Amino acid sequence: MIGPALGVVILDQISKAMITGSLRLHESMPVIQGFFNLVHVRNRGMAFGLMNRSHADAAFWLLVGASCIAIGLLVFWFIRLKESDARMTLGLSLILGGAIGNLIDRLRFREVVDFLDVFWGTYHWPAFNVADAAVTVGTFWVAVSLIFRPSSAD
Repeated sequence: MIGPALGVVILDQISKAMITGSLRLHESMPVIQGFFNLVHVRNRGMAFGLMNRSHADAAFWLLVGASCIAIGLLVFWFIRLKESDARMTLGLSLILGGAIGNLIDRLRFREVVDFLDVFWGTYHWPAFNVADAAVTVGTFWVAVSLIFRPSSAD
């Protein structure tokens, strides 16, 4: 089930191209006043801006290497899955698409384009992108699939 992964990569890259083509770096555009903006920010690090340093070559290579290892492990997991396990396959496919989408950015720009900005009052969630959302949803999907997996009656 590689279709969802490919869909995530395409949607992620198109949305990032639209943002970089329409908003200057650090520019913001309100979508839902007081709750949601489109922004153009860059993240050299990983989730929540961890390791986000401007001249951290070691961190860049660590993140590229970790992404490649994660992609390899996901592909290996796909190969070992039974065709009947469609729920698990969908979750893994979303994670794979997200990992590839952010890896493309990292290799092209040495940073990841983030643009979805959600906030409530003074609480601000770190900006994220379609790839990040796919990894998050896919991870929850895999967790739920594992928790509620039918027991095998052998």
